[in-house]
Amino acid sequence: MQGLSVNFDTARSKTKGNPVLRAWLALGAVYFVWGSTFTGIQVAVKAIPPFMMAGTRYLLAGVILYLVVGRAGSWRSKLPPWREVRSSAIVGLFLLLGANGLVSWAELRVPSGLAALIIATVPLWMALIGLALWKQPSPGRIGWLGVLVGLGGVAVLAAPGSSGHLAPISTLALLSSALFWAFGSLYSRRAPMPQSVFLASALEMIFGGLGLIVIGLATGEAGRIAWSHIVGEPLVGYIWLVLGGSILGFTCYAYALKVLPTTTVATYAYVNPVVALVLGFFILHQGLTPSSALAAALITVGVILMVSGPRLSRRRAEQMVEAGQR
Repeated sequence: MQGLSVNFDTARSKTKGNPVLRAWLALGAVYFVWGSTFTGIQVAVKAIPPFMMAGTRYLLAGVILYLVVGRAGSWRSKLPPWREVRSSAIVGLFLLLGANGLVSWAELRVPSGLAALIIATVPLWMALIGLALWKQPSPGRIGWLGVLVGLGGVAVLAAPGSSGHLAPISTLALLSSALFWAFGSLYSRRAPMPQSVFLASALEMIFGGLGLIVIGLATGEAGRIAWSHIVGEPLVGYIWLVLGGSILGFTCYAYALKVLPTTTVATYAYVNPVVALVLGFFILHQGLTPSSALAAALITVGVILMVSGPRLSRRRAEQMVEAGQR
């Protein structure tokens, strides 16, 4: 972990004074790291039940982040105001207990690549929730087309009789996960959060991890841990989820979300499935059926249209204004 701190400080010094560049570097890390976590989860849940796996993963990562990476921060000597702690807890429960807990549970039954495809609908839900609850601008005709196309991809995966058909309970769990993640991300931009991204991420992971562990204990998962199987791939997968997926990925996501527009950060959703599908093919030997390939194409195109729609609409409006002035 000392090396992690030194490397981060070096990278930070090179990009000092340019938060946008740092945010794009952070988003680039999210593109790869979170795409790989779908594979890591599927490997880890072979030995550790999903809620206990996710809970201990996030609790351990949150404590490490608080004690080690944040040692240079002044916030270690005092807690932030209660309202910031409360907001961090709410975000952590939505993102980790709700969203990641359901993904981990679903990957007991769903290939990692297909799970990533369903989670790729997060930007669609962000647009709909933002419009309904916070009166965000409409995504425009192109954006709405993206919503329909993306949801059409989900329908292909959920359609009975298709070669890549998912069970209704798995589809519902993954769609609920995407909704939890979308709401938690939007809430985090409006709620009073700690100024330090490290502190916010640590608190979110600690509270989210504790919530997941409580669910795991309540459902009897503690007695189902296959201790003798936590070697080899499951152990490597778990360690990667703690260090890469949680500490690195979650902190980078929180920083990118703090600096870049929500719709820009949401682009990770159509990069992650590509990474997950590639790693699933090479590591887990998972293939794509014709229905899965069609769903992948529809969801990816839908998210691209959703994310780029508002920008294209603004550009078209500006061009019309310029033409009128001439």
